[in-house]
Amino acid sequence: MSYYVYILRSLKDGGYYVGSTSEVGKRLDYHNSGRQRSTKRRIPFTMVYIEVHSDRSSAERRERQIKSYKGGEAFRRLIEGV
Repeated sequence: MSYYVYILRSLKDGGYYVGSTSEVGKRLDYHNSGRQRSTKRRIPFTMVYIEVHSDRSSAERRERQIKSYKGGEAFRRLIEGV
């Protein structure tokens, strides 16, 4: 089973959300439905970045690494594809 690390961008406030999941399409729908407490005030979201991982632990490790970049130059390069 594949796992994904994803970055969402809020179309409301321009902020970002970093997460991981095994079903990336369903997860975006879940965020946009308003059922996710941490993001419901910032909907709608669009997916701006996706990485595929072979296992859950590597996806979660990468998620933590990306979250440590947030707001920095490495994060900007990642979402801009530089």
